[in-house]
Amino acid sequence: MTDDDELLPISGLQHFAYCRRQWALIQIENLWSENLLTAEGRLLHERAHDPSQTEVRGGVIVARGLPVFSRRLGMSGVCDAVEFRPSPEGVSLRGREGLWLPYPVEYKRGAPKEHDADELQLCCQALCLEEMLLCRIPEGSLFYGQPRRRTRVEFTPELRGRVAELAAEMRELYRRGHTPKVRPAKGCGACSLKELCLPRLAKAPDVDRYLAEHIKDNKT
Repeated sequence: MTDDDELLPISGLQHFAYCRRQWALIQIENLWSENLLTAEGRLLHERAHDPSQTEVRGGVIVARGLPVFSRRLGMSGVCDAVEFRPSPEGVSLRGREGLWLPYPVEYKRGAPKEHDADELQLCCQALCLEEMLLCRIPEGSLFYGQPRRRTRVEFTPELRGRVAELAAEMRELYRRGHTPKVRPAKGCGACSLKELCLPRLAKAPDVDRYLAEHIKDNKT
């Protein structure tokens, strides 16, 4: 169990899964820099997070900007949208008749990615909703802005287990205040923190080896 004031943001799970150093620079060292990609993503989420937009469409209740948390995972955040669909496996909602099963929807700019960071973030939202509402949520969706369509995500035991493992690792690094070393990857070029992270320095030659070779050359 984690106290409310020690909960880490769910949004950080996506950063952590993609690059642990990126997450630590943001969460531990409080560093941030925006580029075109992050600005577009921020504007997309600001539109999706309007808590005044609760509507009913085709018999489905759509709640936007819904705060969620899990003390078990030590995580909290805000869902872009949660659809409450009529279901015998659902939960009661105040002022509504029947039972309603939550279906989280996360909005992302661009297209589906090769890695599973988005799926992990969405699954974490579902686990928070399950803990809060005492229900079981089998799936949700990621809506990508480039193809403008949903990608269904099944919350498998494997995905749930990975969320729990990463959340525990995040809490441990945060407790230690530890920022992982640079590990250059192909995604570094598009990262808004590349000038703060300085991944190119990881490719610099070892100073001791350089001096030893330089002295050896001078003796020959």
